[in-house]
Amino acid sequence: MINIFKTSKSVALSIDEFFDKIDLGILNLKKGVNNYVNENNEEFDLNLNTLTFLEKEADSIKRKIENEFYMHSLMPNYASDILNLLDSVDDIIDMSKDVLSQFDVEKPHLHEQITTDYLELVNLSVKSVENVIPAARIFFTSPEQVKEKIQKAIFYHKETKALSNNIKRKIFQESDITKLSEKIHLRYFTLHIEQISDVAKNVAQQLSSLVIKIKM
Repeated sequence: MINIFKTSKSVALSIDEFFDKIDLGILNLKKGVNNYVNENNEEFDLNLNTLTFLEKEADSIKRKIENEFYMHSLMPNYASDILNLLDSVDDIIDMSKDVLSQFDVEKPHLHEQITTDYLELVNLSVKSVENVIPAARIFFTSPEQVKEKIQKAIFYHKETKALSNNIKRKIFQESDITKLSEKIHLRYFTLHIEQISDVAKNVAQQLSSLVIKIKM
């Protein structure tokens, strides 16, 4: 059974630190969107700056882990899959930074009719990540416990997709927004928030495949 903490303590610490950056990054995304909606501009800027910093740190740590795997030929039977998994986890913080940056640059006008829905969409998408990261952490020590932990991530992904579709329907069919360009703009932000949960689902699927592989 795989246990990276017995293989290399330095790599284990780096992986744990990497996941910490993802956790903090997704938290700043959630707070950032809330601050944007509530027009807390200084706090929003702080969230964006923090998320940008965390994204760079996560990239640096990931490169360090990759170098350790290649230099010391760690777990050759699983190395490629594990590094692909970390790439997918890194996509979460990359996409989170991009979403918050788009709010900063494009300044979408979130109509009162959909503000609550948007906040809940962010909440659900973040929850999918908040549940898949513990599953990724525990994979490196107790892979047999991964399955029950990824189930919640999949659940919140489905909830995110459902709410995203409802928001899009509301924008195009029920709202009093008259400009098509504005509708498309809001749909664009809905889609990108939703896609964070898509990446979380992808991580969950990779974890499932890895658990099966190490049992063979």
